[in-house]
Amino acid sequence: MKIIVIGAGAWGTALAVSAVRNPAGNQVVLWARDGAQAQAMAAQRENARYLPGIPLPRELAVRSGQVQELLEAVPQADLLVIATPVAGLRATLALLHDAPVPVGWLCKGFEAVPEGAPAGATGLMPHEIQRQVAPRLLAGALSGPSFAQEVARGQPTALVAASRHPRVVQALVDAFHGPTLRVYGNDDLVGVEVGGAVKNVLAIATGLADGLNLGLNARAALITRGLTEISRLGLALGARAETFMGLSGLGDLVLTATGDLSRNRQVGLLLAQGKSLQDAVQSLGHVAEGVYSARTVARRARHLGVDMPITDCVVGLLDGQLKPVEAVAALMGRDPKGEIL
Repeated sequence: MKIIVIGAGAWGTALAVSAVRNPAGNQVVLWARDGAQAQAMAAQRENARYLPGIPLPRELAVRSGQVQELLEAVPQADLLVIATPVAGLRATLALLHDAPVPVGWLCKGFEAVPEGAPAGATGLMPHEIQRQVAPRLLAGALSGPSFAQEVARGQPTALVAASRHPRVVQALVDAFHGPTLRVYGNDDLVGVEVGGAVKNVLAIATGLADGLNLGLNARAALITRGLTEISRLGLALGARAETFMGLSGLGDLVLTATGDLSRNRQVGLLLAQGKSLQDAVQSLGHVAEGVYSARTVARRARHLGVDMPITDCVVGLLDGQLKPVEAVAALMGRDPKGEIL
């Protein structure tokens, strides 16, 4: 397959490396927005900024250039993979709005509500953005529990390809499924995207609890009740319940909440140490999507009448309305309830 990966961050680079190593013999181009970064990667055979220490296969082509050059390459590809953050998805989809080949995105989160939007406006998930700006595309998501470093090193990983279009699912499976990377298909795109977005917010809460040394009991409770929050929101948006017991639900939540490579977990740990949100984010050097999507998740939940107390506490923490110990007290002080969704 001929694959173009648009976005040379850690995850885009890792998937490009994995696709090149696939026994299917893929031809892969990694398209970087920054020309200087592309030149450095091509010369050094390493993404020193986002994925240091991982050699780039000599077969992986690294490119950058004018938008027109990218668009001219699109018709020759078999698959386009968008590896931008959620904030860059709308503009990228607008460029590719009439692409004749399947498109998959890697980002997880909700788009921020623009300033000046009506009071009832809510942030959109990736598939909702695509429906607005590029409704004719055959598109979907590649998601699941995965750290870029481990995928790039060829460590065993399982992902889920989600789309309403079987052709998109098959293209993503054909491109990435191999000896070290299993890709499962799923047509519940809503459920896959909700799981991938909300788990980032809940990982901040779990990192906070661990940073405060609240113990393993607290961690287990947060993950379990966090899965309930993901399921509530997903069901309200039309997802299927069983999706949240799969890779993009339970799997991604457990990894992001407990793995020390998780940037969202690291934000919680740093906040527990007394660092400001600004200092915590700057120290990471990478995007922590939970920081940017927490408010949007909470806003969408309120709009739908969905109760998400852990998410609300994370928002209060990020907004400076709650201190770490106050966030814990707010959760533990809730009235007793039955264990239901």
